[in-house]
Amino acid sequence: MTARQRAILEANLRCATAPQRLVTRSKIILKAASGKRNQEIADELEVKVRMPRLWRKRWAEACAQLAEAEDKATAMELAELIATALSDKLRSGAPPTFTPEQICQIIALACEDPLLSERSVTEWTPRELADEAVKRKIVDTISPRSVGRFLKGG
Repeated sequence: MTARQRAILEANLRCATAPQRLVTRSKIILKAASGKRNQEIADELEVKVRMPRLWRKRWAEACAQLAEAEDKATAMELAELIATALSDKLRSGAPPTFTPEQICQIIALACEDPLLSERSVTEWTPRELADEAVKRKIVDTISPRSVGRFLKGG
C-alpha cells in the first residue's frame, strides 16, 4: 500500500458523510496493511471473519490497477478508484420483466382519460390499466399489482 492510498483510506475514516460500509472496509484494509490477521480484524471490528478475508482479496485484486493509476491519477481519481475497489460487486438476479419504455407507456396511459379508450370508468384502476396495456400491445401480460407498483413509484 502506498502513502497516497493510505492517506485516502484514512480520510475515509474521518469523513462524516462517507457510507459506513466504505469506512468499515477502509478499516479492514488499513488493519490488514499493518499486519493484523483476519481473525484479529474481525474481533476488533465485531464482524465475521469472512468479511476481512473478502476485502483483503478484493484489495489484492485491485492493487495492480491502483498501482498503475498511482502515477497518473489525481487524488480525486485515485479516491474514486479506491471507493470502486471497496464497493459491492453487481449481484445476479432475474432480468427486469418490463422495459423502461413499457413502464413509461403504462404511466402515460394512466394520464389519459379512460373514456377515450372506451372504458366505462371515470378513473383508471390498476385492473383497467393492465387490461388496456395488454389490449394496446404495450405488454403481452401484466398484473394489476405490477401496474400499481409502477404508479406508486412515480
